[in-house]
Amino acid sequence: MASVPSLSASIQQRVSAALAAAVPSAADADPLLRRSDRADFQANGVLGLAKRNKANPRELAAQVVESLPSDELIAEVEVSGPGFLNITVSDAAIVRTLAARAEDDRLGVPLADDPGRTVIDYSQPNVAKEMHVGHLRSTVIGDAIVKILEFAGETVIRRHHIGDWGTQFGMLIQYLIEHPHELDHPSDGDSGEGAMSRLNRLYKASRALFDSDPEFKDRARRRVVDLQAGDEQTLALWHKIVDESKIYFYSVYDKLDVEMHDADIVGESAYNDMLAETCKLLEESGVAVESNGALCVFFDDIKAKDGTPVPLIVRKADGGYGYAATDLSAIRDRTGNLHADALLYVVDARQALHFKMVFETARRAGWLTDEVTVRHLPFGTVLGKDGKPFKTREGETFRLIDLLDEAVDRARTVIAEKSKDLTPQEIDERAEQVGIGAVKYADLSTSLTRDYTFDLDRMVSLSGDTSVYLQYAYARIRSIIRKAGDIGPVAHPELPLAPAERQLGLALDEFGDTLASVRETYEPHKLASYLYGLSSAYTAFYEHCPVLKAEGGQVMVENRLFLCDLTARTLRQGMALLGIRTPERL
Repeated sequence: MASVPSLSASIQQRVSAALAAAVPSAADADPLLRRSDRADFQANGVLGLAKRNKANPRELAAQVVESLPSDELIAEVEVSGPGFLNITVSDAAIVRTLAARAEDDRLGVPLADDPGRTVIDYSQPNVAKEMHVGHLRSTVIGDAIVKILEFAGETVIRRHHIGDWGTQFGMLIQYLIEHPHELDHPSDGDSGEGAMSRLNRLYKASRALFDSDPEFKDRARRRVVDLQAGDEQTLALWHKIVDESKIYFYSVYDKLDVEMHDADIVGESAYNDMLAETCKLLEESGVAVESNGALCVFFDDIKAKDGTPVPLIVRKADGGYGYAATDLSAIRDRTGNLHADALLYVVDARQALHFKMVFETARRAGWLTDEVTVRHLPFGTVLGKDGKPFKTREGETFRLIDLLDEAVDRARTVIAEKSKDLTPQEIDERAEQVGIGAVKYADLSTSLTRDYTFDLDRMVSLSGDTSVYLQYAYARIRSIIRKAGDIGPVAHPELPLAPAERQLGLALDEFGDTLASVRETYEPHKLASYLYGLSSAYTAFYEHCPVLKAEGGQVMVENRLFLCDLTARTLRQGMALLGIRTPERL
């Protein structure tokens, strides 16, 4: 496994050394290197350095150029404007760097220098309730972050903090006790749809009785007490409801092509035994105080519109526990028992104030220290074409399974029209990969905090910033490589590069830097944006640089096949980190 420095990192190192040689006091000065339209890179750091040292910026730029080493990395440096350095990399350096990447299974992307231990809380479906479009973003974003962190060498502990506790379970369990066969409908099979159908019947029937029969309502409320006390019969039926829900969850995650394991499902109930102790510790330390019978934490900067304090209620006046007690207990568990040095919460933006108060409370209590990174990764809303939150025509929230099925159907239509040589079975297989990939990519290519419009027609389009565009680029490359037969990809640093080859090569070299940035900021849309840019660079290369019919003989064919092959591998790896499949043929 070889770590390959990017071209930008190598140039950054050389320009930094040249700055220090020109101005010895500038040993730590940032060259402010970036990609440029005028050359391959532009370094803008001379300007600020000249200002601080009261020097002429163009004269200082000339000194820096003189201090740059003469090697095969940099082909040309031009001083422009008030001291900008326009830097062009040599063709040979581009190809040699890419060749080193191609020799490594990880494409030269290094493992993190400081791999940590991260607990990531995402997806969060509710027991006995259907997953809807609101669960889509949390699941897809969380899954991509998990994959990217693990690729960097992090230890990642997944936590699906499912809603599996609370007053509604008294209602469901009491109804099951009085109607013991409500979940026994073998005709529905063991499918997710069958499980959800059974749970829906249970929920609707128990809710109707709860709302219409005061005596049943009383029995249901007493059943909550039994559940919290660990009554054997009550717990057995609670497990039955949870297990039925898992059958359904697994069916949705399977369709969404997201891994989920029993060990990752640690719901609200898992922290039940910690709640009283959490409250006791907060009260004894003075972090929480009693107010109107409730145990509360107050904050100087969080007030209602009328100026009254808005507390975090850890224990209600009736003795019940809310989300705050559970979330604080989870933090105690994740830092104290799981020894996490990073806690991530992929939860929608509406919970921002809740998490702000929970994190501050945990810090005051000493459960979050400076050694632990804690981040709420809020995300925006999925909108319909009307710009409003995505709903069915009846005004209900879209079921996630229906939405995924429709995406696959749309993809099937597009593939059947485009690919006449695929068998019906191949079309069905590709439709799953393309349809689900389209949904994921639309989500992941959007900045986390932004809302986005759910438009299936655009998502499965072959043009524009879509996963299908990326998948077709990959499939096109695989087709070219198959047609090449015995001629394989070989890097030839001695060959000059055409402009489109250079741009593709420079784009390929940015893969590792992009992943490092995503790991640092937890923003998967940066990777999606990179992959779209890479696919666009490949499209330009494909249009301007014939591969199998390249002029210049077999060495030119081999070199262009090399660029094709490395592009395919980079696309495949990058899309895999986003949880998107890359079909070999489309």
